Amino acid sequence: AAGLWTVFTLGGVGSKASSQLEQCSPLASQSLLLLLIFLYFFISDNTAFSSSNPHAFQINFNSLYTALCEQQKSDQATLLLYMLLHQNSNVRTYVLARTDIENLV
Repeated sequence: AAGLWTVFTLGGVGSKASSQLEQCSPLASQSLLLLLIFLYFFISDNTAFSSSNPHAFQINFNSLYTALCEQQKSDQATLLLYMLLHQNSNVRTYVLARTDIENLV
């Protein structure tokens, strides 16, 4: 529980310098951390989201790609990209098909 609380509080106030994402948009930073928790939970326990329709929502890969390119200075965004590339073949295929992959690298 303490580790999860540390994630939600971003390590506590004043414990270390804030990243650029945290300074410009704390809601985006918190949302990214929550998304990482959900991804980790889904990878750890595949029975948690078992349903008859595994594709319950749609995501715009172009918007996701653009946001990840803009936030690659953030450790959280880099971890999200890593998890998506390794766990989701649709994201991996989309990223590899892009002609401007140097923006991400």
